Amino acid sequence: MSVWTKRGTYNHEYHHKQSKYVVKEYSSSEAMEERYEHKTQSRIQEVVRTKMGDKYVHEEPMIRGPKFLVRLRSHTVFENTPIKLFCTVGGFPTPDVKWYKDGVILSMSSGQYLVEAKGGIHSLEIPRCSTDDTAQYTAVACNIHGQASSQASIIVKRFREEEESCSYAWLPYTAAMLPKIQYTKINITFLEKFGPVFATEGESASLTATMTLNPNLANLQPEAQWYRDDTRLFDSKWVKIDTGRGVTTLTLPNLFKDDEGLYTIRMVTKGGSAEHSAFVSVSDGPPPVPGAPGAPMDIKIHDANRDYVIVSWKPPNTTTEGPILGYFVDKCEVGTENWTQCNDHPIKICKYPVSGLFEGHSYYFRIRAVNSQGISKPSRMSDPIAALDPTEFERLHAKKLGGKLDVVSYHDDVEADGKPPGAPSGIYASETDRTYVVLSWKAPAYSSKAPMWYYIEKCMADSGAWQRVNTQIPIRSPRYAVFDLAEGKQYKFRVLSANMYGVSEPSEPTGPIETQELKGVPSAPGQVISTRETNTSVLIQWAPPKEPNNLIGYYIDQCVKGSKDWTSANHKPHKNTKFVVSGLTTGETYMFRVQAINELGLSDESQESAPLTVKAALTHPSAPYDIAMLNCDGHSMVLNWKKPSHSGGANIKEYYVDKRRSGTTMWREVHIKPITERLYKVEGLTEGAVYQFQVYAANLAGLGRASKHSADYSCEAWTMPEPGPAYDLTFSEVRDNSLVVEWKKPVYTGSGPITGYHVEYAKKGTSDWTTANETAVSHRFLKVTGLEAGTSYVLRVRAVNAAGVGMASMASDPVTAKAVEGSQEVSCVVDEKSGDIVLSFESCQLNEGSQFIWKKDYKEITDFSKGVVIKTEGSHSKLIFKNAEKEDFGTYSVSVTNTEGVSSSYTISAEELAKMLALSYDIRHPIIPLKSELAYKILERGRMRFWLQAEEISSNVTYKFFANNKELSGADPNKMGHDVSSGIIEFIMDHFTEENEGTFTCQITDGGGKAQSSLVLIGDAFKAALAEADYQRREYIRVKEGPHFSEFLSLQVGDDCSVSLVCKVANLKKESAFHWYKEDTEIIPDVKPDLGSGVCKLPIKLFSLKTAGVYKATISDDRGKDMSQIDISGKVFDDAINKISQLAGASAAELVIKCTATGIQLQCHMKYYTSEMNITWCHGETKLSHSDKMMIGGTPAMATMEVIEPVEKDKGMYSIVITDRENSHKRTLDLSGEVYEKAFAEFQKLKAEAYAEKNRGKVVGGLPDVVTIMEKKTLSLTCTVCGDPKPQVSWLKNGAEVEPDDQYVVSLDQGKFASLTIKGVSMEDSGRYTMIVQNKYGGESVDIVVSVYRHGEKIPEAKPTLTPKILIPPKVPIEIPQPKTQPAPSPAPSTPSPAPPKAGRGVKSPTPTRRK
Repeated sequence: MSVWTKRGTYNHEYHHKQSKYVVKEYSSSEAMEERYEHKTQSRIQEVVRTKMGDKYVHEEPMIRGPKFLVRLRSHTVFENTPIKLFCTVGGFPTPDVKWYKDGVILSMSSGQYLVEAKGGIHSLEIPRCSTDDTAQYTAVACNIHGQASSQASIIVKRFREEEESCSYAWLPYTAAMLPKIQYTKINITFLEKFGPVFATEGESASLTATMTLNPNLANLQPEAQWYRDDTRLFDSKWVKIDTGRGVTTLTLPNLFKDDEGLYTIRMVTKGGSAEHSAFVSVSDGPPPVPGAPGAPMDIKIHDANRDYVIVSWKPPNTTTEGPILGYFVDKCEVGTENWTQCNDHPIKICKYPVSGLFEGHSYYFRIRAVNSQGISKPSRMSDPIAALDPTEFERLHAKKLGGKLDVVSYHDDVEADGKPPGAPSGIYASETDRTYVVLSWKAPAYSSKAPMWYYIEKCMADSGAWQRVNTQIPIRSPRYAVFDLAEGKQYKFRVLSANMYGVSEPSEPTGPIETQELKGVPSAPGQVISTRETNTSVLIQWAPPKEPNNLIGYYIDQCVKGSKDWTSANHKPHKNTKFVVSGLTTGETYMFRVQAINELGLSDESQESAPLTVKAALTHPSAPYDIAMLNCDGHSMVLNWKKPSHSGGANIKEYYVDKRRSGTTMWREVHIKPITERLYKVEGLTEGAVYQFQVYAANLAGLGRASKHSADYSCEAWTMPEPGPAYDLTFSEVRDNSLVVEWKKPVYTGSGPITGYHVEYAKKGTSDWTTANETAVSHRFLKVTGLEAGTSYVLRVRAVNAAGVGMASMASDPVTAKAVEGSQEVSCVVDEKSGDIVLSFESCQLNEGSQFIWKKDYKEITDFSKGVVIKTEGSHSKLIFKNAEKEDFGTYSVSVTNTEGVSSSYTISAEELAKMLALSYDIRHPIIPLKSELAYKILERGRMRFWLQAEEISSNVTYKFFANNKELSGADPNKMGHDVSSGIIEFIMDHFTEENEGTFTCQITDGGGKAQSSLVLIGDAFKAALAEADYQRREYIRVKEGPHFSEFLSLQVGDDCSVSLVCKVANLKKESAFHWYKEDTEIIPDVKPDLGSGVCKLPIKLFSLKTAGVYKATISDDRGKDMSQIDISGKVFDDAINKISQLAGASAAELVIKCTATGIQLQCHMKYYTSEMNITWCHGETKLSHSDKMMIGGTPAMATMEVIEPVEKDKGMYSIVITDRENSHKRTLDLSGEVYEKAFAEFQKLKAEAYAEKNRGKVVGGLPDVVTIMEKKTLSLTCTVCGDPKPQVSWLKNGAEVEPDDQYVVSLDQGKFASLTIKGVSMEDSGRYTMIVQNKYGGESVDIVVSVYRHGEKIPEAKPTLTPKILIPPKVPIEIPQPKTQPAPSPAPSTPSPAPPKAGRGVKSPTPTRRK
């Protein structure tokens, strides 16, 4: 560690003392002398390890050199056979591996050698070995920390010849040159695999895989290697790995988004590896404040040096949050928990150089993102990094002293003749950025006791004015970053080496090196294509952006079709243009979009992909099988085959048939045009020849594999009288003891028609056939009973004609007598409402694409003309007979496709069908039951309500009311209605009079049912009803209705754009009370309602969406209460905004300019403005939207648009368009020429004044107004000052400057704390003291009254007449410095040079020197 004893002076003695290490030898034998060079390097490495352990926090993944975890193995093979060499390499960064043959690097262009690398596993394959391939093969792994190698020999022998002597017999035993290497191959089968994981930051996750090993040998256990995105994982603070006894588990105890990725477990054995992968998704945790962004991730440390490092990271996704405004970088020294913020203002790019580090100290770093809502949680902290000279250990040197001692020291410490060093060479830029360049060069040959350092000089590429970069900071490392460069400019650099004896000649300058120019975020990615992957995942592919601009990766968003709820599919940037989105809902339809990312942020979203329904991806079908011959006429054969076991996710569309003569190898196509059925007649065959056949199946994905070839079929005509074989045996209704088999009739019928069939069955694996039906059945199905539960059977069918029993069909596939778990049977009922005969079935299984197939007598039902209907909802299916007939009896079966054989049947006999038809008739012609007959009730105002209640009615019910056989009308003022839920039907007669005496009747019709009920009102019963009706009518007229609204609430917009709620009340009295409410909260208006006129108004101030809601008004007194309500939202709100837009647009004044300290603001004054109005700002023909550059807003009196930090391209015609439904109002202003120049000058002036006000010298606190102190005491006037640059401080006493001496002490500590100390005050020290604080941007002065009294005197009561703070204008014209991403620390001068005092303004406090 370098030590500074005085600014700018290097302590040679201290460094020399600390740099020597003496290492003991164990022997001085001649063998060690011969290996001295090797031991020298070993000693140096030992010193390095010791020094590293003492000084730094060392994390293995940061500086790990290559290491062969699994080394190459030698092999002996025969020629013309393949061989593959494997090795596994670890290291960080990931090592590159090159292959050598007998010391010569292999050429891969010939195709003779195949090299593969995946996740640290490297292989070299020779597909076809020859004797020339006998050689020694070497794999060399290299990274920046070193290299490692592994060797193996391949001996290629001639096939079936005596073993030849090997030319590599001289190789040592360690090369494992054996005639034949045999080892135990371990087969690994995963029993349980981990699936995709969806977790949130802060949670934990575990991935577990269980497996079986065959053979399972205790001393030959496979190695479990875990990878994330092809990066090998090891036990650490963030990852825990546990493996043993056939189980391996990876635990992530505290998830961050850095942990997201594709996780792979690779079980490595000598014979290869077995692996399994799944995606782990880690979403953002709850933000510290709502709307804050997610945390950044993937922190990387670059170019660590003695006093700086460069930190980079990746930005979070902002699918639902606002855009990122910038980032804060925090650091924490290892061993402490004190995080400090490195940058005062958010930086917008994802890379930041952190300077001011202490050499030899180690640090952690973390990042926080900022948007308009707040600051995110911090990212995962980086690995610890040490601030040190990267070449410190390269300068170690070993010197032989003799005996048992070596001295290991720096090259700097070796004695020399005291000459300056030579010039460096090979200078180049190893990294360039917008404002800095990292230079590297080759150090000169140097051997001197004096330390050597470097100076860097720069100049613009088009000039020769060289400027030294590091005048005060010595550079020891041949690698350094030059900061504070201009963006997009070209520079040249050169390096000089120096020691205490002088400075070398400059190195050759570099060529022009151009700093990067900020190009902006990437352009949007191209077309997004989604394809099916599995039933829960989709493969997304897209075109990269045309303008990548240092692309980091991509974020993928997903959305269910029909919604706008976009969510992140990944929370960590994905590098490739392919991504598998997991965790989707099967059968749901999704859309996808992609955003590109670079250091500046996220691009625009790509176009949305076409909607895609999540299904398993299509694959090729498996091969057909069991090819059978059904007929032969001597020149053709009829073939049949079984369909593939796996269709590949799509229907089989086509089949292709090939043939060949038995004993030959050449297959020939039988047909060119594909066939769709599994029955085909092959023609053009040679009689007597023997043929073999094979069949291919094809679906939308393509052609599947060929079937196994058929048996030998001889082309000889069939002449036997018995029938040929049946074919296509299928099963349904499989139960524990029975099943139903169906088949198709033979193609060859023999000498006569087929009269029946016999079914035979045998247990699987036996030939003991049992006939299921002794009597042949005429139909082509049979229910086979008497089976043993859980036993597998094969079945075959024989057709029968008059000549006898024919050939047996090909045996069926095995079927197990076991019912599908949860299977149910078909039920048959008559619907109690409709009278339909319904067969119902509920499936216990249902998969994508499953269909219900209904059959009668095992023939699919396709004729629906006679009122047969099939209805399916979810897992329920019904076969409905709307118009059943007597001939509809039989066996009805149903099967469900794409299941494990779910099926059932129901047999309807003729007798059962007759009973159901009778019941159906009764249901379809019912009498509607009534809960209550027709009755009446007298309502207020004397109205008469006639009503009845049915047991049940439908929404299609119709009814009529009659009085004395005359139909009554339900038109106003009468009323007629019904309630389906209660079954009540009513008729309200508005005026009941003497003419209404008689019989009242209600007739009801509902579907096929009818009902009627009557009520007789005559005589005394009628008179009583009439008297009650008259009384209620008179009472209503007497009391009336109490207070009520004569006009309900409405929203009115005045000519001045004021918005008010208006209503009118009536029938009031003195005690009537009126109240306003919003969302049930009472509103107390400024002006009470005018109940005298009955008109009540409620002004709504600053009408906008914030004032929308449900408003309510009530009027009440002891007679009752009435209410009116209005919902100000939707159309009501839109109509009001439209009216305001009309009035405001018509009143809009011409655009005017108002400059601010941040930009040029255009204002349009109008009667009223709110952001909900349809207002558009345009620059030329381009519509403007609110952004950091264009701030659109306003006040209730005007609309505004401010151009922030205007530039030349912001000139032009600006316009505002206020649009309503009928018209639009446009106002324009030409912001160019003199108008722009004046506005821009005013903006610059205001900006400079604001900058000066912010940075001028100020007193921020600490000084009293009055000080009273006893004589001979010490008075200290102290306060805090601020300003940038640091202000100067002057002190005056009664207008005259204070001269510092032993009594008056003036100080300014750290540029912040100013003080005036008066030692042993006397009466003469009373008076008015003035402190003046100022810098080049101005300042201010403050007064303090000091009153001194003698011991024993009464403390005086000072009553000063203080003057207010006096502002001091700037000394010179205000110049705003250009913004910099991160200013480099300016070198401190060797000798502080305080500014000279200004005459007449007192003594200025000296500026303290910077501390190193």
